[in-house]
Amino acid sequence: MYELKTKINDSNVLEFLNTIENSKRKEDSFIILDLMTKLTGETAKMWGSSIIGFGLYHYKYKSGHQGEWMKIGFSPRKQNLTLYIMNGYDQYDDLLKRLGKYKLGKSCLYINKLEDVDMKVLEILITDSYDYVTKNFKREI
Repeated sequence: MYELKTKINDSNVLEFLNTIENSKRKEDSFIILDLMTKLTGETAKMWGSSIIGFGLYHYKYKSGHQGEWMKIGFSPRKQNLTLYIMNGYDQYDDLLKRLGKYKLGKSCLYINKLEDVDMKVLEILITDSYDYVTKNFKREI
């Protein structure tokens, strides 16, 4: 059976963020860290070597594959700041029109710099996604 390679661990989030060479990406990452901490009430945890996640939920697919994953998170990649919005974007058409400059992946929101987006809209996306996962997925251990 497939085992997820990216797992929660005890690496230090602040130490990781301080290794970011691009000063603007580092500054934006600390802003997102503070924002997600405030909006979720969760403690940031490292997932793998480069993802910072908040909260934990249990998922199970029809195939039987199951595991645990973060409720929301981000990663300061070289190309962009990647936010992991776990419930996708289908319901966010109106918000995305107001967000600003970004690109989308399946559950990824790619932002070059925070000045490119409306922070109030970003807060709504983060809060709504976190709340959705919290209400619809129960943590089971």
